[in-house]
Amino acid sequence: MPANKTGPSGKKKKGRRARLLVITLVLLLVAGVAYGSYWSIGTVRASFPKTNGTLQLKGLSGQVKVVRDGNGIPQIYADNAEDLFRAQGFVQAQDRFWEMDVRRHLTAGRLSEMFGDSTVESDAFLRTMGWRKVAQEEYDTKLSPATKKYLQAYSDGVNAYLKDHKGKDLSVEYAALEFQNDYKPEQWTPVDSVAWLKAMAWDLRGNMRDEIDRSLAAARLSPKQIEELYPPYPYDRNQSIVDGGAVDPATKAFDPKATPAAGAQNGAANPATGGSAANGLRTSLSALSSSLDKVPALLGPSGNGIGSNSWVVSGKYTTTGKPLLANDPHLAPQMPSLWYQMGLHCTRTSAECPFDVAGYTFSGMPGVVIGHNQDIAWGMTNMGADVSDLYLEKVTSDTYLYDGKQVPFTTRKETIKVAGGKDREITVRSTNSGPIVSDRNDELATVGQDAPVQDPAPDRAEGYAIALRWTALDPGKTMDAVFGINQAKDFTEFRKAAADFEVPSQNLIYADTKDNIGYQAPGRIPVRGKGDGRYPAPGWDSAYQWKNWIPQSELPWDYNPKRGYIVTANQAVAGKDYPEKLTSDWSYGTRSQRINDLIQSKIKDGGKISTDDMQKMQLDNTSEIAKLLTPYLLKINVKGANERETKYVREAQALLKDWDYSQEADSPAAAYFNAVWRNVLKLAFGNKLPKELRVKGQCLRVRPANDAGPQEDLNGNTRLVWECGERDPDAAQPDGGDRWSEVVRGILDKPEDDWWKTNGTRTNPGARNRDDLLATAMKDARWELTSKLGKDVNSWSWGRLHQLNLKNQTLGKNGPGIVQWMLNRGPWNLAGGEAAVNAAGWNAAGGYDVIWVPSMRMVVNLDDLDKSRWINLTGASGHAYNAHYYDQTDKWAKGELLPWAFSPDAVKKAGDDELTLKP
Repeated sequence: MPANKTGPSGKKKKGRRARLLVITLVLLLVAGVAYGSYWSIGTVRASFPKTNGTLQLKGLSGQVKVVRDGNGIPQIYADNAEDLFRAQGFVQAQDRFWEMDVRRHLTAGRLSEMFGDSTVESDAFLRTMGWRKVAQEEYDTKLSPATKKYLQAYSDGVNAYLKDHKGKDLSVEYAALEFQNDYKPEQWTPVDSVAWLKAMAWDLRGNMRDEIDRSLAAARLSPKQIEELYPPYPYDRNQSIVDGGAVDPATKAFDPKATPAAGAQNGAANPATGGSAANGLRTSLSALSSSLDKVPALLGPSGNGIGSNSWVVSGKYTTTGKPLLANDPHLAPQMPSLWYQMGLHCTRTSAECPFDVAGYTFSGMPGVVIGHNQDIAWGMTNMGADVSDLYLEKVTSDTYLYDGKQVPFTTRKETIKVAGGKDREITVRSTNSGPIVSDRNDELATVGQDAPVQDPAPDRAEGYAIALRWTALDPGKTMDAVFGINQAKDFTEFRKAAADFEVPSQNLIYADTKDNIGYQAPGRIPVRGKGDGRYPAPGWDSAYQWKNWIPQSELPWDYNPKRGYIVTANQAVAGKDYPEKLTSDWSYGTRSQRINDLIQSKIKDGGKISTDDMQKMQLDNTSEIAKLLTPYLLKINVKGANERETKYVREAQALLKDWDYSQEADSPAAAYFNAVWRNVLKLAFGNKLPKELRVKGQCLRVRPANDAGPQEDLNGNTRLVWECGERDPDAAQPDGGDRWSEVVRGILDKPEDDWWKTNGTRTNPGARNRDDLLATAMKDARWELTSKLGKDVNSWSWGRLHQLNLKNQTLGKNGPGIVQWMLNRGPWNLAGGEAAVNAAGWNAAGGYDVIWVPSMRMVVNLDDLDKSRWINLTGASGHAYNAHYYDQTDKWAKGELLPWAFSPDAVKKAGDDELTLKP
């Protein structure tokens, strides 16, 4: 977030002070004089935590030991559970309080208190949804006494740290912020921790983006074309998580081994296509889409293809004789990493202190989210269940229509405090379908006179609004589930705890030390009346309301399947005839099937899988779309505008001849193929999507000026005069996710399909068929990479295009330049790519930069937990220039994993620092 400006009073004085500070810092840092050393070392180090010796911690009933290894990863040992979580709060505040503070302000819609008026709009949207309000209701009415006790202990630990640390002693970000406003952090509360689950749920909420985009596409595309752009899941090619399975009509329980009745899955509904009001709603949805984009996505960007990998292999097929479990969630890269590695150990486990667990935690929330205890291990991937719906509401100024009656809105006032500015007050209106999210954008004040919804609209004399129904806006018990899973000893206890993991809906994968493996799909997933959730529904008709939740007993699960392994990578959960409606918008199974194939190839003919094998599978860089498309590209007889252009393009084409489809960082072929793929998407789909889905002014086709080709200057260096060969004033660009791979797969053997045809221009006749378009894409990719990487195709590399930059989520993006320089790190040239198992994802709409990553990787060895391995994207510390700020990133980029000590002896042997916390 940008640092905010000060208010009218003293604004000029503070502004001058801030500018002088930055100028002084730059000069001093460059000159290297003493005061520069103070700021670069003294101020930065002021917040480094004490990790050796003894500290007093108010509220403890006994001593607690914190042992940190050579990477600064803490393992905490306490005699009782409350002391354990009190120490967890203290230690996480030591390393990550800035991150924690920003998170709680985000979830409460209070970022403007820290960053000024630049975040008012996103605050208003989050206040409208009421994340903090729902979290308070959860804490007050849903959570168990034990969970509340642990949350309070955690808060006490955070506050004990805050008591003795202010300003620059908390972090360098606070030192920078002090020069912009007088912000000071307040006390931590249990609800601050619970609210973070809402942000987690928001970024993993399912198909809301697809619901909006499908509706917007109706402006220009026929229902048939829309369905072509959203093809069905390829069940015949990509295996679902659970093989077959059905709900027993007698017991109402899901049986993964049962044979389902055919045709049970709900069908897709087509949108209505109205006249003037259809245009009105599309305008509204377009504006809503823009508002959604402004909500900070701390877990990951929206788009197709994002997700996570996890798989577990039974001891029958491992070299250890016990299960091996792997997990790598794909989330947005950030500095520091979203995850915080930690161990939480009762010195002696008992009913009063049942925790002996280690893994990945969220700073600001007690417990372990993903990891293992002494008996079981578990991982998570996003299920992608459809848990949100948009409703078109027919409204007056203070009522909405429902089943023929005017019903008054439920309203509340919210005051947004703005650092350096005036407070803003908003009114939140809600219907029985949820809050009116359209109130948060001026363009959404009224909706048109018709509506593309799934039922005829009533009289159009009044306005319309858009409401959001979302499972996370109902109080739940997910925090109970976290502690329950941490304590579970077997699959029965694991499933019991998972039943409370209501949002977000995750695929939970399981293994235990007794050689059992399993899977459970938890989550609060709605049972709809009419409609299927693929398009906005009419809020005025009760028939479209959610009727209930799918019972836990009817959600898919699996236990010791005959095949001996389970893979979850965001693919379809159960077979196509599973009778309950989970979603129609799965990831298309590109990654999951590749993992299935890798496992099967390893275990055939009696082969066994080792920990090293699991680690290598996580690094698989194979491009499945390249396997599909490259044979077509190699058959194209490319001809340029002249002999020179033809020669240059054929040089690039030749890179693909012996390519193995692996996207290594040093691969010229991977660089060229991905550039071709991006240009194929531009040409085939870019200017055919409705204007509401487009990026203003995007170039559809690039080329050297006058088709002259690359030129050499007098020194022999390549000089390319670059121009846009074909520009649409409202051009669009698909993001390149695995949905688009499936779309292209569906038309590859149809060379005359309309999607391949493009409009001509004065200088370009356009593509008449598939081969024309592919040839143009190959030429455009050649010119693009010549400009970016040089004329010599053999000097190209995928990693030079495909770079990771780690940025602090707040001041590292929009703060003063010197602060960005201090907080951010990179770039790293990465292998992997979109829809690869090693999912270093990029968005074809914006270029090749890495925008989501395996945010951590782990392989758990259930035969010997001390032989497990893990890695984080950055490091344990959130303090710039601390030794552990990003000490894991180089290893992560190379695909390395660190040893993961768990037993007391192993932790002691690996320990570098030991801090004793005393009452």
